[in-house]
Amino acid sequence: MPRVQIFSWNPRRSTLPPRLARWLPVGRRVNNFGDLIGPLVVRRMLARHGLASAPAQRDCTLFSVGSVLHFAGDGDVIWGSGVNGKMPADSYLFRRLDVRAVRGPLTRDFLRERGAQVPATFGDPALLLPQLAPDLFATTPRDAHPVTIVPNFNDFAAYAGGSDVLDPRSPLEACLQRIAGSRLVVGSSLHAIVVAESLGIPARVVASGAEHPFKYEDYYRGTGRQGVEAAESVEAAVSMGGRDLPQFDADDLMAAFPLDLWRGA
Repeated sequence: MPRVQIFSWNPRRSTLPPRLARWLPVGRRVNNFGDLIGPLVVRRMLARHGLASAPAQRDCTLFSVGSVLHFAGDGDVIWGSGVNGKMPADSYLFRRLDVRAVRGPLTRDFLRERGAQVPATFGDPALLLPQLAPDLFATTPRDAHPVTIVPNFNDFAAYAGGSDVLDPRSPLEACLQRIAGSRLVVGSSLHAIVVAESLGIPARVVASGAEHPFKYEDYYRGTGRQGVEAAESVEAAVSMGGRDLPQFDADDLMAAFPLDLWRGA
């Protein structure tokens, strides 16, 4: 029976010595909230079209939210994913992809250079959360937190300690609700910025010590803005305030969703 696998990056991180960890696949999942949004959005899209229990029409992996295209293989379907600037070009081993939308024009250019047909449909699917999952935000008190600081999980050690700091490895719904209850969101977590902006909440990227700027640039350009304009510190980000809000066509991104994987052409 055909199966569509909904990709979500969530590996285990072992505390064992490397020699043992290689042979014993144990350890806690990373559970970075941004990387868990993709399956949620896909499930809500399927439910929206009455396809929650529909059988798959073909075998493939569907990539949605995240800088995860280096995991894609031949025949996989791309709806909103992006390139990870930290990964070398030879990490991308696919020769043919079925691309419906990408995060931004930098990812589009990268894929077109490798011979892929890529439509000019841009946007991170996490931007659709308010339309697809309004119930997750319905009871969240607005303006409960003047500022919420959300680092990328690789930057967390440099941020940990304040009551305003949200650990991005907290439960997904807790992260979404904390962001929704904030007046301003700052930090190096790209998806904290995306979720905040989807809700109309001002947000500002803080330059990451661990992440490549490619994904931030790709997201901003894919939502009608030029340049990241990252702050060098949390204090600077709060002083600068939020960026101008994204300009993108939610209907266009929804229309690009690959419903045919479940209901046929």
